[in-house]
Parts: sequence; C-alpha cells; structure tokens
Amino acid sequence: MKPFLAALDERVLVCDGAMGTMLYAKGVFINRCFDSLNVMSADTVTEIHQDYVRAGADVLETNTFGANRIKLRSFGLGDKVREINVEGARIAKKAARDQAYVAGAMGPLGVRIEPWGKMGTDEAEAYFREQAEALVEGGVDLFILETFRDLNEIGAAIAAVRSISKLPIVAQMTIEDDGNSLDGTPPEQFAPEMQRRGADVVGVNCSIGPAHMLETVERMATVTRARLSAQPNAGRPRDIEGRNIYLSSPEYLASYARRFAQQGVRLVGGCCGTTPEHIRQMKAAIRQVNVGKLAAKPAAPGSAGRVLVDSPDSPAPAATPVPRSEKSQFAAALAAGRFATVVELLPPKGFVGDQMIEQARALKIRGVDVVNIPDGPRGPRMSALALAVLVQQKAGIETVLQFSCRDRNLLSMQSDLLGAHAMGIRNLVSVTGKSRMVGDYPDATAVFDVDSVGLTNVITRLNHGLDIGGQPIGTPTGFHIGVMVNPDADNFDSELRRFEYKVDAGAEFAITRPVFDAATFERLYKRLEAARIPILVGIWPFENVIDAEFMANEVPGVRVPDHVLERMRGAKDEHEAAAQGIAIARETLLAVRGSVSGVHIAAPGGHIDAALAVLEGIGVPN
Repeated sequence: MKPFLAALDERVLVCDGAMGTMLYAKGVFINRCFDSLNVMSADTVTEIHQDYVRAGADVLETNTFGANRIKLRSFGLGDKVREINVEGARIAKKAARDQAYVAGAMGPLGVRIEPWGKMGTDEAEAYFREQAEALVEGGVDLFILETFRDLNEIGAAIAAVRSISKLPIVAQMTIEDDGNSLDGTPPEQFAPEMQRRGADVVGVNCSIGPAHMLETVERMATVTRARLSAQPNAGRPRDIEGRNIYLSSPEYLASYARRFAQQGVRLVGGCCGTTPEHIRQMKAAIRQVNVGKLAAKPAAPGSAGRVLVDSPDSPAPAATPVPRSEKSQFAAALAAGRFATVVELLPPKGFVGDQMIEQARALKIRGVDVVNIPDGPRGPRMSALALAVLVQQKAGIETVLQFSCRDRNLLSMQSDLLGAHAMGIRNLVSVTGKSRMVGDYPDATAVFDVDSVGLTNVITRLNHGLDIGGQPIGTPTGFHIGVMVNPDADNFDSELRRFEYKVDAGAEFAITRPVFDAATFERLYKRLEAARIPILVGIWPFENVIDAEFMANEVPGVRVPDHVLERMRGAKDEHEAAAQGIAIARETLLAVRGSVSGVHIAAPGGHIDAALAVLEGIGVPN
C-alpha cells in the first residue's frame, strides 16, 4: 500500500464508522470500558473491524478512543495503558491486512487542562505521549485525534504525537450546529491552528449530523490548505423507549459523503450511530466521485483547488479592559488604599428576600462598604445572583457575588456571567465550590467542568472582550475579580501555588478563609506579599461554644487554636460566649489590620449585629 498521505492526495478515502455503537449492538453494556475489550474480548472487536473492511473502509480506527491513563483509571485500569493500546492496534492491523490503513484513535483525557482546569499542558502531553507510544508499538499507520472540544487540549495531543512519531496526524474537533467547537471556537480559528501545530489533515467529527457539518467544512476550506476530513454522526439521537437511536439512513449519509468530497474533503467517515451499511453506501458514493476525477488535473496536495480568504490564525485581539479603579466603588476603595469592609449575607430559604434586603440596608447605614452573597449554601435557597441583584436594586449597597464552578459547565458560566454583568453585578469572587451531598437532598450530585483557576481565566477573557473561544463579545465586561485563599490548607505549598495561578489568571483581590489568631495569618501573609494584590482577612465571630467546636472539628481547612477554644469553653452562659466570640474576632482583626486591605466578616446564623460589633469595636466603619 502507498503511504497514507500519498493515497489521500490521489483519491478520497473512506474511514470506518462507529465502534461504540456496534459494541452496544452486540450486547456490551454502555457502562463497560469499551477499550478494555481489546484484551478481554478481542474476537468481538475483530469482528467489527472485519465488517467495516468488507463494507469497503479504507481506514480502520483502533478501539482506543478512551485508552489514556486518565480515563482508564476510572475503571481501575490505569496500569493497562500500554497493553490495551498495543492490542488495539494489533487487532486492527490483523483485520485490515493489506486492504486498509490503521489509525490510532485518541480522544480527550476527560479532564480540563489549563487555562480552564488544574492539569498543566505538559502533564496532558505526557498522558497523550504514553498512549501514542503504545499505538506506534502496535503498528498503526497514522493517528486520528478526534472529538476534541478544546483547542488547547488537541494542541497538546498533536505535540505529544509529534514528539515521538512522524506518522500522519488527522486532527478533528467536535462542533455544534453553528460550526463552532463545544467551547465556542469557530472553524476559522481552529482549522488553521491545528495545521500550524502539526496536523496533516484537519476536520470535524461527532456531535452533529452531516448537514451542518458540511457548512462547517465549507468554512474551513476557505482558511486552510490542509487536507480536510469529516466524520458526522448518523444525525442526532432520538429517545425511543428509553434508547438513543440514530435515524439518519445510509443513503442519506452517502449523499452527503459525495457533497463532502465535492467540497474538497479527502477523508470521509462516520461517527456515532453509523454502521458498516452506512460505510458501504458512503464508499459507493465516493467511488463515483473518485472515478469522475480521474481525468481531471490533480490539485496540489491538500489544497483541492481551494481559494483561501484572510482569517486570523490566533484569537481576535482583546479590547482594552476597564481600569480596576473604575469597575466598582469597592474596587476604587481598594485601589485608593482605603480599608474596605465586607459582611456576608446568606440567601434566604424560599423566594422572599425582604429580611436580607433590610439587613443590607442596615449594613449600609452603619457604613459597611459591600455585602458578600455566597453561592450555593446548604439547602434550597434563593440563588446568590438573584439576591445580589435585589440587594443592589433595593438596598442601594454594592455586592460581591460569590460565583461557584459547581453545577455549571463553561458555556453556562459564560452566559451567567454576562447576565450578571447586564444586571449590574461588578464584584465577583470565583470559587470552585464544594463537592458533597447538600442540605435536605442527600442524593443531589455536583457537576464540575472547571475549577476556580479556570473560572478566573474565563472572567479575565470577558474583561478583555473575548469569549472562551477567543471571539469578540463587543464591549468588554468590567468585573472586579476576587479569589479565595486558605491560610490553614492541609497542603500549604499547594494552596500557595494555586493562589499564584489565580493571580496569573487575573485575580485582583483575595479573601482568606476564617482566621482565628494572628499567627495563622502571619504565616500566609509572608508568602502572599509578592502577589501585590489586596488581601481581605476573613473573620468569623463565634456565636457560642458549639459553633467554635464545630469549626474546630468538622470544617475542613479551618484551624481553631486550642487557646481560643479554651476561652470559648470558659464562658458561663450563651450571652458571655457570644461576647467572647466577638472579642476574639476583634483581637484577631486588630492584630492583622496593618497588613491587610480590608476585612470580610461572616455573620453566623445571619446575625449582622455580631459583624457590626466586631467592626465598631476597632473603630470601623468610621
């Protein structure tokens, strides 16, 4: 057989169809690790490969889409990366014989990488490299990197493959109906960028059917001379009696295979829902196209006679951000070096927020600068965003909205943030959120797409007039970005590294977790001075002894010194205990006041009187 790229320049090649769909049809449960079947049920995988060869597929993809260490680890198979990938390649080679090329299939890691997630690009490359090395050992002819939503991640995968092999790379993003990736990057950006990073063939696959994919391919053809590929689903799945069924017929996909080829696509195949019959029909349609082109003068490799139009190879230029001092009154106070005061108010249960609004008015009258609204407290409460808007509109005091990553994906975060800005919210504190059973609903689950570092990057991009896909949003947002930092983190060095990442991502101020003695804060402050952003110390006036013991023994990441607990236990009654809690809070704040730019006081049980007592006891507010 000719080298893959030479064959691709001579004629349109047809890739195989879905592996998962066929395994499911053979009775393999969807909760199984499909990749592990390479070593546990090789005959089943071999049969599917052979069915695609008989259908006329020119390229077989190995059954290794999810065979990276991260995904295999979730099945307890993290130490089987090499074995599963080597066997996957060998099985496909045996089935292909000399009739088809074998492509090492590699999909996303299943975790977010920087700037959206905790994993560094170098770490991601290492995981991809490990898988690629095993596929090369198994004898693949090329690589297909597919179903990626993040341009950064597919870039890491390309770099990993290129570091160990010169084999051809097909790089494919997955898209929405509008042609943009699932993270919002348009094809005019991701197509030339994948080529720049080293892909020989660039394309799209999965998520949608052929109609919108054709439109996307046409857009890609105007901005890159790379060879193009397209592997659509058999339409969108429909729920029929509890099963997802793909209803696009083989004839329908074959008609689009012909159209893809006519638009310059060199590699055509199928993704979810496609079967050997789909590939058989697509092969017949492509055979007619190839025969029709025999008499035509061949175009330059990869160009297919396309005419390129100007398009950026990198994200659109960022807009000039709003100066920090102009973002909000709170931001102006910190920029001017004035000691700022923040008091926390919990969202109410139900939808009536009158009491919270009255408390916010009282805080404003007493000179408090800002009200902080935490996101996602335990129990069925009003959303933090809704309360923040009500407080600003009805109480006339600025809010700091704590914005959590929990239960939001990147796109919904972006939408919620734009909506918050439209409603007047300017001060934000980005937090990852707690993954735990919540409130009265122990079966409730938490969903995370990114952590607070990634969220801070999202907000910073919006402040520069760009969405997460790097596209202009028009007028940039003017968010004043805050983050959290914990002086009592179990792994203090890791906490400080994450704080540095947050600052690099665009954090403009930080609030500490509750501090109960000056020594605890001093340890943190010595390491934070270099960050040069305002630090607000977190203060929690104990309500009673139970409150103190709860904080000391049941709240992760918080340390209450023994001498503080002894003071609380020495109180004669509830009234004296509350007074002692306020006194401890005052003493702590007085001890650190010269080192901080402000204070954030949580009001236990929603009792703002305790918060005000702490402030008045040290002469703040004025």
